Order: sequence, then C-alpha cells, then structure tokens
Amino acid sequence: MTARQMIKVLIADDHAIVREGLKQILADTRDIVVAGQSENGVDTINLARKGHCDVLLLDISMPDRSGIEVLKQLKKEFPKLAVLMLSMHREDQYAIRSLKAGASGYLNKQSAPAELVNAIRQVASGKKYISLALAQELANQIGDDHEAPLHESLSDREYQTLTMIASGKTVSDIAIELALSVKTISMYRSRLLQKMKLRHNAELTHYAIKNHLVEE
Repeated sequence: MTARQMIKVLIADDHAIVREGLKQILADTRDIVVAGQSENGVDTINLARKGHCDVLLLDISMPDRSGIEVLKQLKKEFPKLAVLMLSMHREDQYAIRSLKAGASGYLNKQSAPAELVNAIRQVASGKKYISLALAQELANQIGDDHEAPLHESLSDREYQTLTMIASGKTVSDIAIELALSVKTISMYRSRLLQKMKLRHNAELTHYAIKNHLVEE
C-alpha cells in the first residue's frame, strides 16, 4: 500500500500510556499510520492545523479544555476532518453530545482493538461510526415521546460539572482538574442547579445516579 493510501491518524490523549497503547494497536495494521500525538487541547488544534492527519482520535477529557470544545473548534476550521471521540464514559450523553458537535464517531476506550481499527477505517471513508450500544440508545431516544430529561438542557461545561460533582469531587477538585477558577466552577454549579430545579449536591448526585449519568 502506498503512503498516499495510508490513513494518517493523530492521537490526542493526556495519558502517555493510553497513547502508547493506541500506537501499538495501530502498528499492527498495514493501512493506518500514526502521524502525530498530543497531550492537550491546544497542541491538538495546532497539530490538526498542519493538515497531516485524516482521522483524529480525540480523548473527551483533556487537561486544558474538554474534548468537545476542541472538537467544535476544529470542525469550524476543518468541517471535513474525521474526528473519532474516545472516552472512558458510558456511551450515553457524552456520545450524543459529541455527535451533535460534529464527531464522526464515539468509542469507549475499553472497546476491543479490532473495533478501534474498524472505526478508524469507517470514519476515514466518510461514514459515521457508532457502537451497537449507542445505536440502541439513539433508537430509544427517537422512540420516546416524553419531554427530554432536564440534563439535556445543560451546556457541555455544566454537564461536565454535574457528572464530576456526582462522582464525589468538590468544586476545588474540579477547578484544578479543568484548569479553571473556583468561581467559574461555582457559577456552572449554580446554573445547572437552577436549570434542573435542584437545591444541593445531594439532590444532584441522586439525579445523576437515577439517570445513569455516573456509576453507582
């Protein structure tokens, strides 16, 4: 296979072990080559701007900005870039939010190597990739005739704050992890509580568990 036919992949993940694992999986393929790697959102955007990749493997949890923010920025600049979101999160709200933001697919990091390779080839050909679990989730949503759940009205940052608080993290913990001020995270918390008509963290956590937004 010629270099022109090779699928050039950029890996964006803040964990070196994950990046090396993905590179190892792709090293066993004849039609996919890793053209670069990055560990944060800013580097990812800069590398993508150099135009050396066909598919971007993008972690949804980046240290400086969320993967969905990076996705939205890149889709504005490069509408045809195939972006495959990778995450440890369940294939529910983050997957749907990613697809709405322009992702070509969404894959859980615990997926089998063969599924990753198949997903890369599929999005590189211009198609969308979703797992059977996500396809079922989307089908269920289409079939629902009741009102959308309250958490779907949240912005990406508000939703991220919701899941992190429900996972037991404090406002200070979240501020450090997202590289934002405590004041900003507190603002997101206030907004999401108001939008969802909740009074405090205990109600927020109960809601998140009841709606399977976090693991019990």
